Amino acid sequence: MEFSINSTGPEKSRGACLIVGVLQSRELTAAGNAIDRASGGYLRAIMARGDMDGKLGATLMLHNVPNIAAERVMLVGLGSADELDDRRYRGATRAAMHALAATGTAGALSWLTEAPVRRRDGAWKVMHAAAIAADSDYRFTRMKSKADDCAGALKKLELHAGERALDGARKALRQAAAVAHGAALTKDLGNLPSNVCTPSYLAAEARALAKSHKLTVQVLEKKDMEKLGMGALLAVAQGSAEPPKLISLQYRGAAKSQAPVVLVGKGVTFDTGGISLKPPAEMDEMKYDMCGAASVLGTLRAVAELKLRINVVGLIPTTENMPGGRAIKPGDVVKTLSGQTVEILNTDAEGRLILCDALTYAERFKPAAVIDIATLTGACVIALGHVAAGLFANDDALARELLAAGETTFDRAWHMPLWEDYQDSLGSNFADFANIGGRPAGSITAACYLSRFTKNYKWAHLDIAGVAWKSGKEKGATGRPVPLLTQFLANRAANHRR
Repeated sequence: MEFSINSTGPEKSRGACLIVGVLQSRELTAAGNAIDRASGGYLRAIMARGDMDGKLGATLMLHNVPNIAAERVMLVGLGSADELDDRRYRGATRAAMHALAATGTAGALSWLTEAPVRRRDGAWKVMHAAAIAADSDYRFTRMKSKADDCAGALKKLELHAGERALDGARKALRQAAAVAHGAALTKDLGNLPSNVCTPSYLAAEARALAKSHKLTVQVLEKKDMEKLGMGALLAVAQGSAEPPKLISLQYRGAAKSQAPVVLVGKGVTFDTGGISLKPPAEMDEMKYDMCGAASVLGTLRAVAELKLRINVVGLIPTTENMPGGRAIKPGDVVKTLSGQTVEILNTDAEGRLILCDALTYAERFKPAAVIDIATLTGACVIALGHVAAGLFANDDALARELLAAGETTFDRAWHMPLWEDYQDSLGSNFADFANIGGRPAGSITAACYLSRFTKNYKWAHLDIAGVAWKSGKEKGATGRPVPLLTQFLANRAANHRR
């Protein structure tokens, strides 16, 4: 989809469709008033008949509005001005995009960006309108013999911005477009079946991304990991016929002297649970267990497109977790790259095993901060549902940065405790510690396990098990947390220039 900024008055705008907000109690926004005046009171007459009352998310498509150049005018309910916050603005925008998709319209100009959203400026509204439009337009049809006829119908969306706000709106739109491209890559990789998206496939995608966006790439093979002593990652991989990979991508947007931010993404391309086999219901969704890895690739694409003045390293440990004659077993003890030993009490707690070796490997980049992203625990879904990612950190300032980025992008996280009190549950009689605690506080004890490999740098962990994909009728990858991560890195890049 092509995005652009338009500052033309609504009554003079040409195109397939104008999208205009209506406040509850039949109050028109400035654009609505301009159209109403030009049309001789046409909009108010319609509202007086009760066809549109401005309730949040209501839509009404009008054709051939008198004295208006556009072919159609869509009225979209914004609800009460007093209650118009981030969530309601995004909901109204999404309702407009869904209604627009049903028409097959190829182009539209949205004036919803003038909606009086509390504590939000025009640039924020432009960024979110574009993000929602791109997300609503996304379809995964690669594996179908015939694509959906409605897929990708909207080719161009113009967003209104006043003359004084043009520079900020264009900058916001540029970021939104880059994030949309990164999120689409993340969704595509997540939605691919695991017989296509293997560790080798992820490595090939990383090489392609490096070539197209001038990144540096390195892929460690099994023999390289054996030489290094990555016993935990290799233990998970040994039950699969697919060879494991450790993918490293480097984006250099700042001076070499500037320490990089390292993003570590869990890349289990299919997770059966291993010998601790998962129940069969919904096991097909375990192809999404590489969404952490996919989000690292998507974020690097967005960062490279934006040419952010920051250095970023992406690390992706990737493998399958399969049962078999060579698979690890409950009770096995492995030695990690850090030298610490782990008793594997549950082979379905494999994500932390591949991450711990990657987190130790991250030290060689002398990072300013390390953030790992993983569909790590079902316990996080129980705690936070599908609204917020779980955020754990050994540095409160880093946690605040990530939380703020999530609030800006509405890709939110919630700061969870990482107290020493929880570490006791990882005790083992046969190794330095176990890979799981008990049932209580499962997402916290998983983070506690990872924290044992992050003593030498500032670190945060995002448990995205509840937000990386949707189940049911809307089954599919969401692209989260690419918006949060990109905003975090953009904020860091801006602060470095000051």
